[in-house]
Amino acid sequence: MAGKYKYQGLTKDGRKVEGAISANSLRTAKNDLRKQGIRVTKIAKPRLLDADLGTILIEKGLAKPFGLTELNRFTKQLAILINAGVPIMESLEILGQQEKNPSLKLSIVKIVELVGNGMSLNEAISQQKGFTKLYSSLVKAGEAAGILDTVLDKLVEFMEKQAAITKKVKKAMTYPSIVFFLGMGITYGLMVFVVPIFVDMLKEGGQEVPDVTKFVIAISNFLQEYTIIMVPAAITGYFLFSNYIKTRDGKIKWDRFTMKAPLFGNIIIKGGLAGLFRTLATMLSAGVPLIDSLDICIDTIDNTQMAKDMTMVKVAVTRGKSITEPLSRIKYFPPLVNQMVKVGESTGNLDEMLIKVADVFEEETGDAIDVLTTMIEPIILVVLGGIIGTVLIAMYLPIFMSAGGA
Repeated sequence: MAGKYKYQGLTKDGRKVEGAISANSLRTAKNDLRKQGIRVTKIAKPRLLDADLGTILIEKGLAKPFGLTELNRFTKQLAILINAGVPIMESLEILGQQEKNPSLKLSIVKIVELVGNGMSLNEAISQQKGFTKLYSSLVKAGEAAGILDTVLDKLVEFMEKQAAITKKVKKAMTYPSIVFFLGMGITYGLMVFVVPIFVDMLKEGGQEVPDVTKFVIAISNFLQEYTIIMVPAAITGYFLFSNYIKTRDGKIKWDRFTMKAPLFGNIIIKGGLAGLFRTLATMLSAGVPLIDSLDICIDTIDNTQMAKDMTMVKVAVTRGKSITEPLSRIKYFPPLVNQMVKVGESTGNLDEMLIKVADVFEEETGDAIDVLTTMIEPIILVVLGGIIGTVLIAMYLPIFMSAGGA
């Protein structure tokens, strides 16, 4: 059980000591005390009340693993310590002691324990949730070539690029999303609470009701009557759809649809290609063979269509063909970029050229996001303004007609 283990023991000079130490298991607690020069004479497991609740939730699978931000910070700090000449075990112990995120802290503790028992760093990392196959494969390549610090620096750069794209997408979509939901809320409030007041006024006055007013009143009546059904139905539909696109067939169809979707399809394709070639370039620059690099890329690609296409590329390369030939058969792959890859392959600088390709796609993705944001904002404002304006005109039109007739 994870928590604080109370102990009694003897130091190297025979002095009695006692205290408490935080550890993931009894074995880890004893090992940590032994490293501190303490020979344990008595140690007690933590009581349930003394246990680390966060660690228990993580071990039971009830807490989320750490995110990209925490992993990037850990990798950057580990690279700095190794570059400074600090041994790997000592570096991990230092980072484990200062880590605030309980999920990452537990993972570091487990890695230290596994490495201390003779396991390689990449094998220990591969057993922890939150570390991708790409991460462990690069660490393996770094360990084998004796350039772990360099590989960790490449990992940091890779994750920072990923985080930058994700942040830009979220930032670009925040304002339009707020405007959209705020506008829909105002429209709903008008239809459900304001329109009925005008309807009562129209009934009392006995005015003739134009067609546009009848249409708005019909929608208002529908929302008042069926909202109680529509809300749970929408929530149920959302969960059913979410579960469907998690299935193999659903994911394939959804990925194909999003790649062909107007406005968004171009961003999805270029963003996916940017991540793909950034990953491939990082693997190759770390000394991982091309076939193994393609395998890892295929495993890390979230888009099933791109994964299928890259599998075709891997098969062709395995049969002795150049990577350029199968890439040229992918319809959404730009010919100019294909020429860049061809040059990189012929000059033996494929990894460097792939980095440039990734930079191109990332820049184009950013430009496409900016264009999309510029288009979406006025479209949302015009549509919502038109809806709200139509509702107001529909309600006031009978009054104006009555006043004109009088």
